[in-house]
Amino acid sequence: MSSTPYVSESWATLWEALADAQPDQIAVVLGDQEIRWRDLDDRAARLATVFSASGVKEGSRVAQLLYNDAAYLESVYALFKLRATPVNVNYRYLVNEVAYILNNSEAEVLVYHASLADRVDGLQALVPSLRTLICVNDVGSGHVLPKGHLDYATVVSSAERAERIRRSGEDLLFLYTGGTTGMPKGVMWRHVDLFGALASSGYQALGLPLPATTEDVGARARQLNSEGKSPTNLCAPPLMHGVALFLAMSSFVLGGKVVLLKSRRFDPAELVELAAKYRVNQISLVGDAFAKPVNRYLESLEATGAAIPDLTSVVRITSSGATLSGDQKLVLRRFMPNATMIDMLGASEGGPFGIDMTTPDKAPLDTAVFIAPPNVVTFDDQSWEIIPRGSGRVGVLGASGPIPQGYFRDPEKSASTFRSVDGVRYTVPGDYAIIDADGTMHLLGRGSVCINTGGEKVYPEEVEVVARAVTGIADCTVVGVPDDRFGNAVVAVVSRTPGCTVTAEELSSEMRKSLAAYKCPKHVVFVDVVYRSPSGKADYKITRETALTALGITQ
Repeated sequence: MSSTPYVSESWATLWEALADAQPDQIAVVLGDQEIRWRDLDDRAARLATVFSASGVKEGSRVAQLLYNDAAYLESVYALFKLRATPVNVNYRYLVNEVAYILNNSEAEVLVYHASLADRVDGLQALVPSLRTLICVNDVGSGHVLPKGHLDYATVVSSAERAERIRRSGEDLLFLYTGGTTGMPKGVMWRHVDLFGALASSGYQALGLPLPATTEDVGARARQLNSEGKSPTNLCAPPLMHGVALFLAMSSFVLGGKVVLLKSRRFDPAELVELAAKYRVNQISLVGDAFAKPVNRYLESLEATGAAIPDLTSVVRITSSGATLSGDQKLVLRRFMPNATMIDMLGASEGGPFGIDMTTPDKAPLDTAVFIAPPNVVTFDDQSWEIIPRGSGRVGVLGASGPIPQGYFRDPEKSASTFRSVDGVRYTVPGDYAIIDADGTMHLLGRGSVCINTGGEKVYPEEVEVVARAVTGIADCTVVGVPDDRFGNAVVAVVSRTPGCTVTAEELSSEMRKSLAAYKCPKHVVFVDVVYRSPSGKADYKITRETALTALGITQ
């Protein structure tokens, strides 16, 4: 018997209930492709057979190095069916970064896109646990399948459907995040906790009781769909980031469909056109990095007198992972006048820690100001006592409720992030804030030096190590500075060895050989000596001031 007030089950079993309840309902729109529940379930069941033949079983980890593609959702579903664990891999990573994720997760199988084959070359020699590689190939691409690799389309079409089995809400999904500790961490989410975190608020908002059984989930989805209350959710970020996958999962159980962008680089025109075509009622973004290009595109249509697609169906715009600034909300409102904008402060480790809800008739709060839900507190990070709201004291944010089990293979970091205080378990990723008596939260930022650039997290030390390895570089410290599009830009403050004339372009070019492009500095500031404390530690406050001054940025 589950101790939760809602169904405790594997998401595969929940999705099977949805497929049985509404087989002809569109589950996913992927650019110009529509995928119905009947077909999604069928292909996932066949892929489950392929995985099983490759040795995948309960608890096995399987990694996905994929752009937005039907194969992404099919493979997640297939792994859930087998009680195996999907592992997301950032498609911007280079081969050594991919190898780190696969080694850390002990992945046995990798599903990858043919266009990312250069990230896979030589990978098996670097990852002892990796047995099978399955390649998703575009029709007519001309990509030659490497020896020993399986062709995704061929093996799925020829496989039999796997039988349905009994599963558990204790099954796991791994969500890898850059975090604040220097290297990516595998956040371990139980299926039951994901249901509580993602779906329960949706039922409550619609005035429905939480489903107690799998059959209830299917029946509720069919009911909401027939009443026209199901969401049509356009998720702008890629599935590999987790936020899009989680939004898809929450939309599915409410009988909704998910619209995904097919382009491999964010295309605001594609977003606008799909939103209008499918009468989308929710758009999910990642802060200004997405909002600004959308707004610029719409404003360009307006300026040239071109027809602006009808976006009046949009009643909700959600943002998480990066700040959605007040001025961008106002521009979005001009083109989507019926939209309530919901800016959420969340993390891969749980949340939300704060919500800013801007209705069509309300002015947005100041940027980085939220309302803290009742389950969110601030702690004194020394005594770990809860700080009373309204005290004016700065504290580290914590949230109770359905949260992950911890980080995979990192008990020390798990203990510091997932804490039990007075018998209540909290997730405490490291953001600092002040909460007023009325619940207004003033976000002060991550306690570490982690840089959030366009929704991606960059840990300075990893970048600094690569920079210092470049010939002619004596020292380097990396910080983030405000950036108009990405929220923050990565800046390297660098000193060179005597007589060296290495340029910023040469440094960046060398660094791109070892790091994903978003981790490499957008700006390089050369100094005679990189400042360090007497103990030899980097002083990020002084370094940031140096960068701001050199770049002419005022705050």
